[in-house]
This record gives sequence, structure tokens and C-alpha cells, in this order.
Amino acid sequence: MEIILNNSNFDSEVINSDIPVLVDFWATWCGPCRMVAPIIKEIAEEYEGKIKVGKIDVDENPELANRFGIQSIPTVMIFKNGKIAETIIGYRPKEAYINVVNTL
Repeated sequence: MEIILNNSNFDSEVINSDIPVLVDFWATWCGPCRMVAPIIKEIAEEYEGKIKVGKIDVDENPELANRFGIQSIPTVMIFKNGKIAETIIGYRPKEAYINVVNTL
């Protein structure tokens, strides 16, 4: 299951999470973001209980995008113990995300 993240729930869902969290920074107008979306959804389903998966619409949450220095989308960040463990910028095949998740 994907969690819609925003200013009010980001710290509780991501920073204070006891399991790793994959966060997808995206926007509705972004073509590569739409290509990544089904991959992120599959990962959320396949790894349910092992990791959390959240999505942040950068247009609706510019302060979160600024907080993490997001300059291009899609950007996927993996948080572990409240800190950024890995960042993937741009479209990548599913295996690239899976390889990162499997190292957590």
C-alpha cells in the first residue's frame, strides 16, 4: 500500500518509522514520474510489511521538496532510521529499485 505523504504526516510516517521507507517525489505533469508509478506500486505490494512506500506530489508539497533538495523528478529516496540511505534520480527499471531495497 502506498501512503500519500505531506507536511502533516511526513515525520511520523518516514522519519520516525521503525522500518525503511521508500519515498517517491513526483508530479502529475511529469512523464517519467508516470512511468515510475506502476513500478513503485508493485514494490509497495511485494514488500508490504518489510518497507513502507510513500508518495509526495512536489507541486502540492513544495516545502518537503525543498527540505530534501529535490531539483528533478522523479526522485526516489530510501529512508532508514530516519535518514536518507539512498537516492535514485530519474526513471530506472524495477530491478534498480529492488536492488537498493534488498540491501536494507
